[in-house]
Amino acid sequence: MKALVLSGGSGTRLRPLTHTSAKQLVPVANKPILFYVLEGIADAGVTDVGIVVGDTAEEIRAAVGDGSRFGISVTYIPQHQPLGLAHAVRTARAWLGEDDFVMYLGDNFLLGGISAQLEEFRIRRPAAQIMLTRVPNPSAFGVATLDDTGRVRVLEEKPEFPKSDLALVGVYFFTPVVHAAVDAIQPSARGELEITDAIQWLLDQNLPVTSSTVDGYWKDTGNATDMLEVNRSVLESLAPRCEGAVDDESELVGRVVIEKGAVIVRSRIVGPAVVGGGTRVEGSYIGPFTSVGEDCTIADSEIEYSIVLAGTAIDGVRRIEASMIGRQVRVTPAPRSPQAHRLILGDHSKVQIRS
Repeated sequence: MKALVLSGGSGTRLRPLTHTSAKQLVPVANKPILFYVLEGIADAGVTDVGIVVGDTAEEIRAAVGDGSRFGISVTYIPQHQPLGLAHAVRTARAWLGEDDFVMYLGDNFLLGGISAQLEEFRIRRPAAQIMLTRVPNPSAFGVATLDDTGRVRVLEEKPEFPKSDLALVGVYFFTPVVHAAVDAIQPSARGELEITDAIQWLLDQNLPVTSSTVDGYWKDTGNATDMLEVNRSVLESLAPRCEGAVDDESELVGRVVIEKGAVIVRSRIVGPAVVGGGTRVEGSYIGPFTSVGEDCTIADSEIEYSIVLAGTAIDGVRRIEASMIGRQVRVTPAPRSPQAHRLILGDHSKVQIRS
């Protein structure tokens, strides 16, 4: 059994953060989403892992290395253009050989891992096994329609008029017969080889395709809102820990993690929250569901329900909430006069300003 992890793609919905960073390496609770994926694969007992990489290949390689830190062995598989999930399977064909495999999208977060689903696949060994979850906006996903007995009948990729609210979770289990399906399909209207079309081909050949419904927490972390929600979910499971320095004038309330080397001075931190190593928090308030990365400075400021990446400084800002702030950012108060906003923004930025 092998695992194929997809870590290409440009992450357009997370711009401007992903102009300079792989979307799979954007952290929640100070750990990249991709690391949760690899840990889940290792926990399921799969150690032979291929990671499909694109333009951010060097960054992914630098972060993951040979995989030994996760208890796995990693092979990197270049995909020169992101032409669909089925195209990624085709790209990895030589490495996959005739092995069964699980394909896991590297920007998906699935609480509870995949061990149970993998064991079910090994026992039943259908041509394909998919995971489904009910969503309020199925037209944004691949959608499955089941018959009255619960068997998979039809799959559609981002349909304009969905026939059900069952979305495909970004984890798929396949036997080698999927390669024939990938070779048989044509690019979709958006120019991609869709994995839903490949699975539909299997169904049309009367090959067994099974499904299970995910009752636990799952998110496709494709945008800032979902990243903040995943961050909240992970932080809620934290066990409080303090390995940094906290002075007598500071207060830690609830599930708060202070990493080694962090310094907290005259501040109040209400959990769940995590403060990374080397970060200094002084005269500030950090509210629930906030993760602050390594080597940051937060002074005379308030921040809540936010993600702050490494090396950022926030100084003298009264209130920040529901925000994602990238690496090496400087956030300071604007001059009180003249009454104007001075902005330096990258492409595809979104800014909300009080008028």
